Amino acid sequence: MSDAHKSDLYMVIVTLLAAISWMFSKEAVLMMPPILFIAVRFLLAGAVLALISHRVVRTLSRDQIWRSVRVGLVFGVAMSCWIMGLFHASHVGEGAFLTSLGVVIVPIIAVLIFREPQSPATWAAIPVAVAGLALLSLENGFQPEIGQAYFVIAATIFALYFTLNTRAANTRQETDRRGQTVEKTRIPALPLTALVLMTVGVLALIFSLFAEAWHPLKGGISGLLVTWVLLSALVGTAARFLLQTYAQSLSPNSHGAVILVLEPIWVALLALAWFGETMTLIQFTGCMLIFAALIINRWTLIGRLIRQRLRPRRAE
Repeated sequence: MSDAHKSDLYMVIVTLLAAISWMFSKEAVLMMPPILFIAVRFLLAGAVLALISHRVVRTLSRDQIWRSVRVGLVFGVAMSCWIMGLFHASHVGEGAFLTSLGVVIVPIIAVLIFREPQSPATWAAIPVAVAGLALLSLENGFQPEIGQAYFVIAATIFALYFTLNTRAANTRQETDRRGQTVEKTRIPALPLTALVLMTVGVLALIFSLFAEAWHPLKGGISGLLVTWVLLSALVGTAARFLLQTYAQSLSPNSHGAVILVLEPIWVALLALAWFGETMTLIQFTGCMLIFAALIINRWTLIGRLIRQRLRPRRAE
């Protein structure tokens, strides 16, 4: 199996772990302040990975450490917005689709910040995604829920995180301020993930100190709360983001982002079974439009993969 195919397979597993994590997180934020939960979750996950990779971390250069922290700072802001969206959300499946808009925004970030050219399919996907958002908002009478706004903001910042993480996990050449070409050495997946998660945890802890009232946890620190936090930290964070970073390190391109469209589908199915959620026809149509936008955005890649799959059969 080629590295590209391994990357795709790992990304599919990542989407399932991410979807399961939505359920753990939704349960946990019912019993503790949401941003504090993110802080505890990521500090625990980062600490576990840091213990495993401490020898490798010591060998990183100052530039590699700073690039890892930079990715973590961006990711920390995105996760804080995401957890606030989850805290206010009345529909988990809908929030997953809104968050998945980050996949559409990835190439836009690449153009605006890193000046990477994009295909016409990217621009064709944007109005379709906006139409999907409009249908989701119409369900609330032109007054979107605050949770939806948080999810959209998080999606935008997640797009920047995904791009930065891919660049950090791969060796590449950049032009510095003096116009000289500089090679940026890749950062191994394990220490990169550990530093990113620790940075997210510290940043979220600072946000929580200033933005949240640390009232006593609802019902105290129960065994159930500890279970949700540990599952979120170990399964939904440490395992999920380590696997995602490793998958991104196998391919220097952002084509893996298209596979992340599976996440909201898993979330919607799990929310149906876990919370007994339902979805109206308007909401379902909006979600399908967003899904269509994600497919349109990466249609060139999908078409190429289909042709590659059909070519051996034609040869036979």
